[in-house]
Amino acid sequence: MPNKNLSTGYVYSEDLLQYRFSNEHPFNQMRLKLTTELLKDANFLKDEHIVIPRIATDEELALIHQYDYIQAIRHASHGILSEHEAKKYGLNGDDTLQFKHMHRHSARIVGGALNLADCIMDGTFINGCHLGGGLHHALPGRANGFCIYNDVAITAKYLVEKYHQRVMVIDTDAHHGDGTQWSFYTDNRIMTYSIHETGKFLFPGSGHYTERGEDIGYGYTVNVPLEPYTEDASYLEVFKETVEPLVAAFKPDIILSVHGVDIHYRDPLTHMNCTLNSLYSIPYIIQDLAKRYCNHKVLMFGGGGYNIWRVVPRAWSHVFLSLIGEPIQQGYLPLNWINKWKLYSTVKLPKRWEDRLNDYAYIPRTKEISDKNLRIAKQVASWYERYSDI
Repeated sequence: MPNKNLSTGYVYSEDLLQYRFSNEHPFNQMRLKLTTELLKDANFLKDEHIVIPRIATDEELALIHQYDYIQAIRHASHGILSEHEAKKYGLNGDDTLQFKHMHRHSARIVGGALNLADCIMDGTFINGCHLGGGLHHALPGRANGFCIYNDVAITAKYLVEKYHQRVMVIDTDAHHGDGTQWSFYTDNRIMTYSIHETGKFLFPGSGHYTERGEDIGYGYTVNVPLEPYTEDASYLEVFKETVEPLVAAFKPDIILSVHGVDIHYRDPLTHMNCTLNSLYSIPYIIQDLAKRYCNHKVLMFGGGGYNIWRVVPRAWSHVFLSLIGEPIQQGYLPLNWINKWKLYSTVKLPKRWEDRLNDYAYIPRTKEISDKNLRIAKQVASWYERYSDI
């Protein structure tokens, strides 16, 4: 665990809440505000941690995205995108809707990540998190899965191009990080690792363990698909079994991690059966890897997570807590946070940091699910554990 005197950055501005498709859309940045307020009310997040996001330039966006796509997003921002173009650029469905000033609000998410990356590289901070980011589905020329610009991929490429870093992306969102994967599928400077619910029944349908990259990028894409209804013990076993051999083989200079919290059993959009135990443990595992292999350098993103009241704030708080060297929390949540938000919440707010598992359903096929997960994990790990470098 890092020394508590080491400085940690936290990207935040009320402007980040403007990335919003509609009032009914499941992607709701209010979860970012709830998390930020919880960290402040618990006396962990201070003003000196805050990194104010800027708006990324077109040149920075074009590290990953095509210029015609960036121009299409500008047109959509002003309501002048044709039906044909909307279909071409992935802006005609219910998932990724057009909204006013979407270019500016999307580019701000990218700019926040780049600001934090600069602060880590110039020594202002040793590490940091950008919980309002993690838009890992956006493709170079197409919006996808609630994501307009892929801040994770852009930041990875930015670190390679500007700072000559060897970058590893560790994505623990329940959905496969397809946009990031395809951005670097033929690249050997960036390794992408995604552990996710199998695409057999879940968007985006990709992420099979045989997807390993192409050309000089072969072996630098790693996928660990998990069976639906995977529980804590299996998830953490598979994660530990696979992620460290990869870090040890690739030897990154910096880790970028995506902390979607939709593996939780209460998440409405996935079929996983994990609890806060897994979500609390994941960032500490990654932080430990960053300490041992990257001189602490890690930038943690948010990602998915659609139970915004009962899951996301407590889980994402532990992303930041892992970075500042605080332990996993127990006991009561700050009373002023509960009192502040209980009138707005559509469900009864939790009172404690621990999960209350009164609605948890135990799965009868646990052993079968766990055995299949472990078989895939051992196969993936075997490709890397014999190498000191790749």
